Amino acid sequence: MTDLDVVVVGAGPAGLAAAHALAEAGRTVRVLEAADAVGGRMRTVREHGCLIDIGAEMFPESPAYPATWRLIAALGLDADPAAVPKVPDALAVWRRGRTRPHVGHPLGLLTGAALAPRARLDLVRLQARLARLGDLDPQRPEHTSLGTTTVADLVRPYHRDLREYLVHPLVGGFFGWDPERSAAAPFAAHLATSGGTGGWRTYRDGMDTLARALADRLDVTTGHPVTRVTDGPGGVRVESPRGTVTARAVVLAVPAPVAARLHPDAPPDARAFLHASGYAPMLRVSLVLDRPLAPRGARPRFATLVPDAEDPLLGVITADHHKHPGRAPAGRGLLSLITSPRGTAELVGAPDDAVTNRLLARAERFVPGLARHVEHVRVSRFRHGLPEATPRALRLRAAFVRRPPAAVEYAGDWTVLRPCSEGAVASGGTAAARVVAHLSGGPDPGPGDALPAPDPFHAPRPEVSR
Repeated sequence: MTDLDVVVVGAGPAGLAAAHALAEAGRTVRVLEAADAVGGRMRTVREHGCLIDIGAEMFPESPAYPATWRLIAALGLDADPAAVPKVPDALAVWRRGRTRPHVGHPLGLLTGAALAPRARLDLVRLQARLARLGDLDPQRPEHTSLGTTTVADLVRPYHRDLREYLVHPLVGGFFGWDPERSAAAPFAAHLATSGGTGGWRTYRDGMDTLARALADRLDVTTGHPVTRVTDGPGGVRVESPRGTVTARAVVLAVPAPVAARLHPDAPPDARAFLHASGYAPMLRVSLVLDRPLAPRGARPRFATLVPDAEDPLLGVITADHHKHPGRAPAGRGLLSLITSPRGTAELVGAPDDAVTNRLLARAERFVPGLARHVEHVRVSRFRHGLPEATPRALRLRAAFVRRPPAAVEYAGDWTVLRPCSEGAVASGGTAAARVVAHLSGGPDPGPGDALPAPDPFHAPRPEVSR
C-alpha cells in the first residue's frame, strides 16, 4: 500500500515547482531534501549580516522566463514591486586595466563594451544570423538547425574580440562550459530569449525567496537523503537512512548523475540521456568586507567578466552589494570570486584556505587592497554545478522527451540542457504534467513542456492593497 501519490526528491526550484504543480492538481506530495535547507543552487546563506547567494545570481523579465514569472505571480511575490528589483549596471568585462560597461546591453554597440569596432559589427552579424534561424527554442534545443555545432565553432568565423571578450567569458563565467566541447544551440537559444542585461532582476530577500515561498506551502522534509528508488508492482520505494517511503510515483529533481545512481533501472531512453548529461562543477569564494569595494572602473558594476586572456583562473567577480543594498549592511561590502572552468578544475578539490588565498592573490590586480578588508570568507562548491550541453546529450534528448510517462520522472535544468532557474522551474511543470498523465492513465502530454490544463501555475492571485 502506497503512502502518498508522489514523492519529490530534491527541494531546489525544479523539485519545488513540480511539487507545487502536483499539489495544485490535487495530488498528495512530499518533498525530501538531503541538505538542511531548501533552494539547491538558488540557496541564500545568511551570515555576518549579509545575504550570500551561493549559486544563481539573477534572472530576466517575464517574456524571457515565463514559467518563473507565472510562479512568482501565483505566489503573490510580485505584489510588492520592490521585492523583485532590477539589478543596476549589471554586467561589465575587464580589459586593459579596468571594467568596460554595457556588456549585453544595446549601449555596448556605441560604447564598445571592450570590443573593437570590427568586433561590434561582427556581433551584429552574429545576432542577425541567429535571428534568421527562427528555430531557437530553449525548451527544445535539439530541434535547432545549429545541430551539434559547438560554441567555439559558432563564433570561430568572427572577430577575435567577440570570442575572447564576450562569448567565451559568458559561456565560461555563467555556464561553466568549455566552448570547445559544449553545444551552441542551448546557449544561443538562451541568449536569444533572455534579452539584454538591462532587464536583469534579483530577489530583494535573497535568491532563495522563490524556493522558501514554495516550501512554506508544501510538505517538505530537509536533512532526508535518499539512497535508492525502486519501481515495483506495489508502487515506488524511496529508501533512506531515515526509513522507506512508498508512493505511486516519484520525481527525481536532482542532477542527472545523482538521478542515474538513485534509479539505475531507468528505461533505455532515459538511461542513455542521463549518462550523457554531464556537469561542470562550480566554485565560489564570497568575501564579507569592511567597506564596499569593486573592480576598478569609471563606476561600480555588479558582475565583471574576466576573460582568459586577463586571468586564466578567475571567471567572474561580483560586487554583490551592488546587486541590491540589502545584500550587505550599510558601509560594508560583499564580493564574490567565481572561478573559470580552468580555475574550477584546478582548485575545486583544494582546501578552503588554499582556494581563498590563491584567488585573493589573483584578485588584487582587479580590486587593489582587497585582502586587507576581508572580515569573513565563505567557500561554496557544487560538484554538480551546471549541466553541460554536449553534442551527444543534445542528440539523445529527443528520445528522452518522447519516452512515455512513467512512475519515475525527472526534473531539473539538465532535462532541457539549460543551466538556469527558468530551465529548472519549467522542467518541474513538465514533470508534474507527465506524473498526472501516468497516475490518471490519460494521454501522453507530448514532447512539449506545457503544463496540463488548467495550468497549476496560474493559481488565483491574492487581493493585495497597494
